[in-house]
Amino acid sequence: MAGFYAIVMAIEGDPVVACIAIVIAGVFDGLDGRVARMTNTQSDFGVQYDSLSDMVSFGMAPAVLVFTWALADLGTPDTVADKLGWLGAFFFTACAALRLARFNTQAGVADKAYFQGLASPAAAGTLIATIWFCISREIGPEQVAWLMLGLTLLLGTLMVSRVRYYSFKARPLSDRVPFAGLFVLLVVLVLLALDPPAVLFTIGVLYVMSGPVLTARGRYQQRRRRSGRS
Repeated sequence: MAGFYAIVMAIEGDPVVACIAIVIAGVFDGLDGRVARMTNTQSDFGVQYDSLSDMVSFGMAPAVLVFTWALADLGTPDTVADKLGWLGAFFFTACAALRLARFNTQAGVADKAYFQGLASPAAAGTLIATIWFCISREIGPEQVAWLMLGLTLLLGTLMVSRVRYYSFKARPLSDRVPFAGLFVLLVVLVLLALDPPAVLFTIGVLYVMSGPVLTARGRYQQRRRRSGRS
């Protein structure tokens, strides 16, 4: 519902409300699996339905939002620039679908500590956080339209890439919640209360950048182990 409402608000020209609706969808997406495990109601049907819901909230909704806010005005009608706008939004949506399909097929064998490719909620969150940040700083869509196209294509590509990202799903070694984790969460909540667009934008950019760094570090360590064995 939150994802669909975001699409409606994007079409009606209220991008901030659309951004907030996608954030709410992200919160629910982070809770549904935990609730299912706590109540022992997890099922294969739930896995599939979760991905279909993600496709609406994190595939369609952010694509429609970025198109209506910025990409629809890349060029005059029937020009190459005009077509690039909707094609860029479609590319993001199609990559989200591919990402979700791959995740479902690998759900039983993948390392739960890492994602292969940028998760669709993170990609959608980074995209809408950028839009919300620009609006909060009174940066017009005409000023960043081409940058938004580049960001849309980059996030779509990262979703279907083999770049590794921390999933934050690895269970702790003990039942105790780490004190440092609680402190970081408290700091993030305080900062979100002060300036939600800036904080979400910063978190999104840092997380997107973490994937290539993590992947490069892992490959470097693999090469060192191989050279050590030889």
